[in-house]
Amino acid sequence: MADPSSYRPEPGQIPDSPGVYKFRDEHRRVIYVGKAKSLRQRLANYFQPLVSLHPRTATMVTTAASVEWTVVSTEVEALQLEYSWIKEFDPRFNVKYRDDKSYPYLAVTLNEEFPRVQVMRGHKKKGVRYFGPYAHAWAIRETVDLMLRVFPVRTCSAGVFRNAASAGRPCLLGYIGKCSAPCVGRVTPEEHRELADEFCDFMAGRTGTYIRRLEQQMTEAAEEMEYEKAARLRDDIGALRRAMEKNAVVLADATDADLIALAEDELEAAVQIFHVRGGRVRGQRGWVTDKVEAVSTAGLVEHALQQLYGEERGDAVPKEVLVPAVPEDADAVTQWLSGRRGSQVSLRVPQRGDKKDLMETVARNAQQALVLHKTKRASDLTTRSRALEEIAEALDLDSAPLRIECFDISHLQGQDVVASMVVFEDGLPRKSEYRRFQIKGFEGQDDVRSMHEVISRRFRRYLVEKEKTGEWGQEGVAVDADGDAVDTHGDGLAADGVNGSGEVPVDDGRPKRFAYPPQLVVVDGGRPQVAAARRALDELGIDDIAVCGLAKRLEEVWLPGDDDPVVLPRSSEGLYLLQRVRDTAHDFAIRYQRSKRNKRIRTSPLDAIPGLGDTRKQALIKHFGSVKRLRQATIEQICEVPGMGRKTAEAVAVALAQAVPAAPAVNTATGEIMEDDGGTTA
Repeated sequence: MADPSSYRPEPGQIPDSPGVYKFRDEHRRVIYVGKAKSLRQRLANYFQPLVSLHPRTATMVTTAASVEWTVVSTEVEALQLEYSWIKEFDPRFNVKYRDDKSYPYLAVTLNEEFPRVQVMRGHKKKGVRYFGPYAHAWAIRETVDLMLRVFPVRTCSAGVFRNAASAGRPCLLGYIGKCSAPCVGRVTPEEHRELADEFCDFMAGRTGTYIRRLEQQMTEAAEEMEYEKAARLRDDIGALRRAMEKNAVVLADATDADLIALAEDELEAAVQIFHVRGGRVRGQRGWVTDKVEAVSTAGLVEHALQQLYGEERGDAVPKEVLVPAVPEDADAVTQWLSGRRGSQVSLRVPQRGDKKDLMETVARNAQQALVLHKTKRASDLTTRSRALEEIAEALDLDSAPLRIECFDISHLQGQDVVASMVVFEDGLPRKSEYRRFQIKGFEGQDDVRSMHEVISRRFRRYLVEKEKTGEWGQEGVAVDADGDAVDTHGDGLAADGVNGSGEVPVDDGRPKRFAYPPQLVVVDGGRPQVAAARRALDELGIDDIAVCGLAKRLEEVWLPGDDDPVVLPRSSEGLYLLQRVRDTAHDFAIRYQRSKRNKRIRTSPLDAIPGLGDTRKQALIKHFGSVKRLRQATIEQICEVPGMGRKTAEAVAVALAQAVPAAPAVNTATGEIMEDDGGTTA
């Protein structure tokens, strides 16, 4: 525990101007980010006697070891910089909202040549237009089914689209008029994109103009005695009206607003948001957060606004944002929202009328969400705290292990040996810091040796980075032509530095995170694996990190050097957390091992053809659709593929004629024979 007076800036050193400040711990990790109109006045509040501070603020300043700040010219710049730093550093003492469930969105992939309408969950992707969120996926599908009659936009996957294009026949939706069939050229890319834009306009709330236009066309068709066309337009109007009726009318037709309500107690807060477009509730979502800092209702609202609109498209910001309390820097927040939208945004608390009544409904939803969240064991802050305290007591640690890293080894009869590292902070998974390792130095069923290698590599690199930079670091990973990581440290071993999202982190100058030291290392195994992990740390001179193992057979906790295990009660929250950490590492390792095995055994007859690189392989498969069709093609047809000369085409034809077709692959889920797509399975 640090003494705040040890790093308090000298009087007069802090400027009296707007800015953003960061508190860092002893490992130079950012633990809190804040902004202020006056840095001098705000930072002075943190260096009062500890007894006069809020308990969570006191915990933060005693965890910190230094403070630094950046001066900006306006409060809006401070708001923007604070948001970007919170996203970049993910400080543990800042309010971080997380969805209380995974909401489905109606998405239109405008980043594709032929935009597709589909249901999407999870992180939003660039170039995709989102509507919602909806409470249920079936509600999206019902709405889309009604609207495809009027806007026959593509809904098929990329694979179905390619197959239809290769076969020259549209799918069922194309035959029944619910798809414009761009796969077979019934419409041009420009015409299909126009349909997608009209679909988006209608979903965005611009419904009245479009329906009036259809009604006018229906009247004109009837007057010209084109009764079939008039009847079709009448049915289209009916379908659109039924789609609109699925959204409750709550406010005047021209109202575009987001209503944000809060329910909170001393430890947690729940946020509910209703998205109203064209007077109708177009979407609803909820967040929950642990109140890890002393924050008021106005502060919670400001954090919610930052998270809600920080990464959204500008047109996602409505004309009006209704909140339960106005943020302290209301003018700066309003200016920021207006800049995001490109026009003036009203930020206020509703006082009377329909909007206040609807806000009360949103608040009731927030209260129910908070009660429901309290019942979830894994997300309960009190339960997590008790679990960490039980672990610290059982393992005789000086303090609760706020960061736990767990390692597991996976292989198939000694082949494709891999390892996983998962990270839990404050009892919750930190997926962005998951890592997975290849073990290429040897093959065999030696889990003990593998564990020693992985622990050595993880902490050897942390020591190198610490010595090189003077602070904790995360290294980029070099990848060879096959996509495998290569040895860049001279230790004869290759490691995949791939995180829980499947991404390879690149050293781009951002703050380092990979080598932050854990307070506890957990290994999946018993006494031998624990001894190997402890030996690896001792060889590196690391003696301030605790090690334990969790054996699957009896769920016993093993400590280095002990002849008998520690047995935690079956009802122990600490045991439950250790099991969850261990099982997560086990699943992560198995998924990686299976992917490596599949990559090793999957081959293609095209691989053996000299002079045929990946680019031309892809061009051949794209042109013919599969190896089966390529095998049936003539040399002249192969020469038609861009980049293919006659000599190479002859080599392809000869190689495929000599290759023995593999047995047909079978979809294990459906039992159906899958079409040959260019791969054979050993």
